[in-house]
Amino acid sequence: MNRNSLLLNLSLLKTHPAFRAVFLARFISIVSLGLLGVAVPVQIQTLTGSSLQVGLAVTLTGSAMFIGLMMGGVLADRHERRRLILVARSTCGVGFIGLTINAALPEPSLAAIYLLGVWDGFFGALGVTALLAATPALVGRENLMQASAITMLTVRLGSVISPMIGGLLLASGGVVWNYALASVGTFITLLPLLSLPKLAPPPQARENPLLSLWNGLRFLVGHPVIGGIALVGALLTMASAVRVLYPALAGHWQMSAAQIGLMYAAVPLGAAIGALTSGRIAHHVRPGMIMLGTGIVSFISIGVFSLMPLWELGLACLTLFGYLSAISSLLQYTLIQTLTPDGMLGRINGLWTAQNVTGDAIGAAILGGLTVALTPVAAASYGGLALTFCGVALAIVLVQLRRYHQAAPVQPEAAAGK
Repeated sequence: MNRNSLLLNLSLLKTHPAFRAVFLARFISIVSLGLLGVAVPVQIQTLTGSSLQVGLAVTLTGSAMFIGLMMGGVLADRHERRRLILVARSTCGVGFIGLTINAALPEPSLAAIYLLGVWDGFFGALGVTALLAATPALVGRENLMQASAITMLTVRLGSVISPMIGGLLLASGGVVWNYALASVGTFITLLPLLSLPKLAPPPQARENPLLSLWNGLRFLVGHPVIGGIALVGALLTMASAVRVLYPALAGHWQMSAAQIGLMYAAVPLGAAIGALTSGRIAHHVRPGMIMLGTGIVSFISIGVFSLMPLWELGLACLTLFGYLSAISSLLQYTLIQTLTPDGMLGRINGLWTAQNVTGDAIGAAILGGLTVALTPVAAASYGGLALTFCGVALAIVLVQLRRYHQAAPVQPEAAAGK
């Protein structure tokens, strides 16, 4: 990747057919999941009228994903990864069919929505972990940074398109159409994934899975920079959980069903812009400082978004949050790959991903609980304000992350290019 270029280099899609297949499957999958992301909270809000119940659904799904990520890391190091990806993706599709059938019933079951959310969260995490473990074999370790940026752009663009489609489907046919199309899309993703080569895990010494995870966690917590990155990432994912309040806030702004989809699309849109223009930022010599600064400003944007008099201004705040969080995520990935020993990359990346899921689940539970005593507007605003204070505190405490200078790690490569 050309470091002097502002825009993202997409050449991997041309030179690596296996990565191109994953790119296509991931895009279709993200669109399908986006349809669910709109339908599930809207259906629960309609059935119960409670943001707390919406937050509970997100929390349960996030908890299942956390367990799936931990177990998936062990399975991906012991079993053929292509098969694990295909099995996990197929099993998720079965869960989506169950949501479709439940939504078509005269009286849909709330318990079924919760249970199927746990089902899909667990098996989806198994597939994600196997795919992360297989990525170096698909693109080469030297291309991981470029592949990560392309993946981020894929996810964000899909996340922009799918809520818009989901909102239109809600307005015209209800949640059944969202669930049905998500099911079809999930099974379509199997077609490009079938073209992947066999992805056997590398040979390694047998170790108790719990001990292996514990050693990875000790490294994560003990490293002054990587540990700080995990804390910043946790706060950012907690902030992203504000989406559990979207259905209630849509009523506050008197938005239509189609306009609700725009709320879900705003953050991914901002993140897509951040990924597309990430050519230089990932190589900045003071990544820790930028990470902390963008985090604080992003929390402020969440704190003021619900206070906007017009929903269009609220969308602008969400878009800004998406842009800043994308920059932070790319910087987090860059530092983790740079500072983590090769022998721990799998575990640290798995724990980092699980931390993101945990932060999202905790944030959803807190925001849902706040609505018991506060209005959705106040809950979103107070949540953003609290995160802003936490971000400022981290910027003061995490001295080594704030002062980290990236010139040393990139010097050899820069010298070779002269």
